Amino acid sequence: MRSPVPFIVAASGGFALLATGHGVAQDWPQWRGPGRDAKVTGFKPPKTWPNELILKWRVKVGQGEASPTLVGDWLYVLARQGDEEVLLCLNPADGTEKWAYRYAAQPVTGPANPFPGPRSSPAVADGKIVFLGVGGVLSCLNAETGKEIWRKHDPKEVPLFFTAMSPLIVDRMCIVHLGGENKGVVAALDLAGGETRWKWSGEGPSYSSPVLITAGGTKQVVVQTEKRLIGLGVADGRLLWDVGTERKEGYWHSATPVVDDQTVFYTGQGTGTRAARIERQGDGFAVRQLWYNEKLGTCYNTPVLKDGLLFGVSDRGHLFCMDSKTGAAKWTFETRCSPFATIVDAGSVLLTLPTKPVLVVYKPDGKEYTEIARYTVADAETYAFPIISGDRVFVRDRASIALWTLE
Repeated sequence: MRSPVPFIVAASGGFALLATGHGVAQDWPQWRGPGRDAKVTGFKPPKTWPNELILKWRVKVGQGEASPTLVGDWLYVLARQGDEEVLLCLNPADGTEKWAYRYAAQPVTGPANPFPGPRSSPAVADGKIVFLGVGGVLSCLNAETGKEIWRKHDPKEVPLFFTAMSPLIVDRMCIVHLGGENKGVVAALDLAGGETRWKWSGEGPSYSSPVLITAGGTKQVVVQTEKRLIGLGVADGRLLWDVGTERKEGYWHSATPVVDDQTVFYTGQGTGTRAARIERQGDGFAVRQLWYNEKLGTCYNTPVLKDGLLFGVSDRGHLFCMDSKTGAAKWTFETRCSPFATIVDAGSVLLTLPTKPVLVVYKPDGKEYTEIARYTVADAETYAFPIISGDRVFVRDRASIALWTLE
């Protein structure tokens, strides 16, 4: 059954708020949510947190670590089923399937073999959904019907652990970073027809995803490549600035850059965390480092910025809080967390999946770690972001997706 309230999705990858039986519920239309910053709006925590969440439904969807997307009345899940990759459109009320789009999946070999499913989150805007398969297949569908609009595939090069970046939709363009080791292309494709609007050639992709920043009046795409953090003009793809980001041998860049006005926070495994300000300088741009914390960095997760604080999971597996103005550690909580832990800012609380089947609720406090509640929400490992919408919590594990509610 469709909601009586229509939804609107902005061309820049924006979101809608719609009235449902669960109150005001926010869409989650792309990687890390509406603002690509893991922030939820409109969430009202219960006066008393329940002892357990209520399981409404759980369905098998296939293998994969890709975070789902939720827009209006439909939940989109990218997975692998046997020898096919499939994008499923589900009814979030009961998990029933509306449509499925399938194509032959590429073999996943080498060190990535234990994880043959897709890792990249779909993005929805202008009534279209774009998504990147594990072997580099980029597809654009009608989000309502599942009908293919365009599809691109260049199987020549993929990263060592196969594709992981999530497409970014901005100004009616789909921006992706494709390629393999030491050779890649950041391309902006026309959302309507798939034609290339611009491209930048350089290093191969990391396991991070691009974000937007506006500096000196210029809208830019911030991309973490294998070796550098770069800024490309959204209008033409011109390289505006870059800074080296060396990685330790045997490690890879996986954290998405975090943006606050003209400041970019970037972090890596064993390389600490840095803050840099992107400033206009003459006809170009300059990168001014603000601070560097060499001891505290992340692994396969991205910190959340809230009220001048960065909350994340360190490369040693500890929850932490860092001052975003100085880089100083405010606290670390030395409980063992998964390096793939995800954190969502839900206003008065933070929600994280720090261990494989457990959802933890804690305070966004700069003084100390204070846990509020803890719930078992899966039967297997969780690598995807939980989607928080109204009083609903959607959790994707390696084989299934489930709806839990706060009641």
